[in-house]
Amino acid sequence: MKNKRTDLSRLYHAALQHFLKEGPSASMAPAHELGHQAISLGLETLDLARMHEVALVSLVLPVYSSSTSDGLMGRAGLFFAEAITPLEETHRGAREANIHLNQMVQTLSLRTHELASSVEELKQEVAQRRAMEESLRISQQTSSDLLKKSRELQEELRQLSRQLLSAQEEERKKISRELHDVIAQTLTGINVRLAALKTDSTVSNKTLQGKIASTQELVEKSVDIVHRFARELRPSVLDDLGLIPALQSFMTGYMQDTGIRVTLQSFAGIEQADGTTRTVLYRIAQEALTNVARHAQASKAVLTIQNPHGGICMEITDNGCGFAVEGKGSAKKNNRLGLLGMRERVEMIGGTFCVESTPGHGTTIRVEIPSATEDATCPPQQPSCDTTSLECP
Repeated sequence: MKNKRTDLSRLYHAALQHFLKEGPSASMAPAHELGHQAISLGLETLDLARMHEVALVSLVLPVYSSSTSDGLMGRAGLFFAEAITPLEETHRGAREANIHLNQMVQTLSLRTHELASSVEELKQEVAQRRAMEESLRISQQTSSDLLKKSRELQEELRQLSRQLLSAQEEERKKISRELHDVIAQTLTGINVRLAALKTDSTVSNKTLQGKIASTQELVEKSVDIVHRFARELRPSVLDDLGLIPALQSFMTGYMQDTGIRVTLQSFAGIEQADGTTRTVLYRIAQEALTNVARHAQASKAVLTIQNPHGGICMEITDNGCGFAVEGKGSAKKNNRLGLLGMRERVEMIGGTFCVESTPGHGTTIRVEIPSATEDATCPPQQPSCDTTSLECP
């Protein structure tokens, strides 16, 4: 690199010397070419100025007189000015390129900022879309679950309807058999005896009285059977005297028929409840105790009616064999209809129904009917200060 600079310095010296000798007619082309060579060597204007100074000192000062030195110095300045023209043009281009580059950098920075904003907006949009997709997925899952639950309820309702129809048909068969086998036969017997009394004119007065007495017994038996049917369909004592007397009447017959000892404890204010509520409580107790006799293999049961927090809470507990509860208000298939019917009755008046049972540990059926201002919650069984009790061995 140093040798090339030395060569360029000699060329500059020779070209300047030729230019000065030629006078005004000398060409500026060699000076312009020297400038391009300086650029190719990576020289700056100051480097070329030093070459010019060295050549000027060796050419002008020793040879020419002071009278002509000013003109030569001026022409040498023109030569130098032409030599540095390519360098200045290069520097000016570099400055312009730098300005243009700065403008491009600013533009690129602005575009980068805009791109960053767009990316952030895109991220937010993606997050919103994912949230919407998740919400839609949850909504679809919820809809699917609700549809599945609806279908299950519809199927359960169809099964319940079929079971209700079957139960109604069985009840009709039972009533029909009772009417045919008991009442019809009893009335036939009465008719036969009356016909015999009509045709037998030789019977003694004492024998006649005995036959009339036996016929009256048949009539009384038929009346009792009719009354029992009426009580099972709708006990008149419930409407005439109230819930507690109706339960007492039912439990007395129940204990005589089944041998299961039942204890009733209730607060007297239950009679202030509306007729629909008292009817529901009676039917629940009737159905629950019937299930105890049919399925529980129990020896005793306890029925309590309390009024916690101003509401009503009724529990029927037995010491029977119990069963595995599948869910709220449900049990085995062979006992499902009774429990579903009880639950439907309770929910119809705004109450809640639940069954607690474990195999080998008995069963508790609980009915909770809240007051108008506060939900009722059944506490553990405890004595009431205003109760009516019935216990039969």
